[in-house]
Amino acid sequence: MSIRDIAVALLLLLSTAPVVAAETIKVGAVVPLTGRYGAGGAQVRAGYELAVEAINTAGGVSVAGKKLPLELRILDDESDATKTVARLETLASEHVVAYLGGFGSDLHAAAASVAEKNKIPYLGVAFALHRIHQQGFRYLFSPYWKSPDVKPVTIDLLRSIPAGERPRTAAIFQERTDWGREMATAWTEAARDAGYQVVVQGEYAPGAKDFSDLIVKAKGASADIVFGVPTPPDGMTMVRQMKELGYTPKLLMLIRAPDVAVWATNLGKDGDDVVMTAPWHHAVRAPGVRELNAAYGKRFGRPTDPNTGPAYACVQILAAAVASAGSLDQRSGARRDRGRRHRHRHRSREISSRRHGDRPADARPVDRRQAGADLAARRRHGEFRLSGDSVRQAMRPLDRQDFLSFTSSYGAE
Repeated sequence: MSIRDIAVALLLLLSTAPVVAAETIKVGAVVPLTGRYGAGGAQVRAGYELAVEAINTAGGVSVAGKKLPLELRILDDESDATKTVARLETLASEHVVAYLGGFGSDLHAAAASVAEKNKIPYLGVAFALHRIHQQGFRYLFSPYWKSPDVKPVTIDLLRSIPAGERPRTAAIFQERTDWGREMATAWTEAARDAGYQVVVQGEYAPGAKDFSDLIVKAKGASADIVFGVPTPPDGMTMVRQMKELGYTPKLLMLIRAPDVAVWATNLGKDGDDVVMTAPWHHAVRAPGVRELNAAYGKRFGRPTDPNTGPAYACVQILAAAVASAGSLDQRSGARRDRGRRHRHRHRSREISSRRHGDRPADARPVDRRQAGADLAARRRHGEFRLSGDSVRQAMRPLDRQDFLSFTSSYGAE
């Protein structure tokens, strides 16, 4: 699915999400700032914060002719999926317009169900799990490469090596997670076209401290390539133990672990010459990249990290969706509440689709009693709903490069 389709679908879902109309547009993010994903979460957080800062400095998001700033609330889930769920529920109680995700496929998998239950659009980067997009979630969006995208990349990489020097045997160090299994499948399927044979495939649990068994088996089988998707701590342990055991494959391809700055800091030269599939690079030539790099360099004093660009773009996508969703309409599909007796008798209506094109496939009459109660609650809290039929139509004209040139993208269809 294209970035354009993601944005279009997102606008539709935003039409059902509450937004505080008074002074700000609330956005909630649950990000692992501590724990095993802490280093990656820091990259994502930086992208969110810099994007919000840039949008607000420019005056905010235009809604119904009025500029409103984004208000970003970030909570730390400590790299714990149970806490991801709890933090998202906290944000829902604060009436955020949308969720922004963290880092790590397992945390995103937990988050997607919460977003679906609460009917709050969820934009997630830094997760490549494809299976989650096959579960029918309508509120999940991820402008980010997925496991199937690695297969052709691997084939192209191997084919770029002269035939006489090309690695012929491979070991897969498979993380015992859904994403680990997906990636093992992708690399196994790529073997035929890329011209290598998988001679070792072994599993390990996330957080493992000893990879010697896998390393010894790969070394004994003379595996020329090692594939893996370790977390940064697991990846650093893996590389150290490979050096200790004297195993140096021709090609070491690790996804996720080398993304973080501490990789080079902690491993030094031992961390060099590792092939990675970065989700984004600061040298991408696309609108907005130069400004992002300047802001990031000023704050952190180093080149922009791989997951910061996609996170930055997610906020751009969300801002465009909010701006395109129409007006902040106090009525929001129901008459003004005139008291308990009339509240239960008011006539509900579906939002008109004439202004924005196609009628959403899932449009249904609003429950009258519930709509009245919801409207009264929104008034008590000074809230409104985004009117407009949907973001699906409004985001269609946006070009892929407006979002810093992603390799691929997936949406809820």
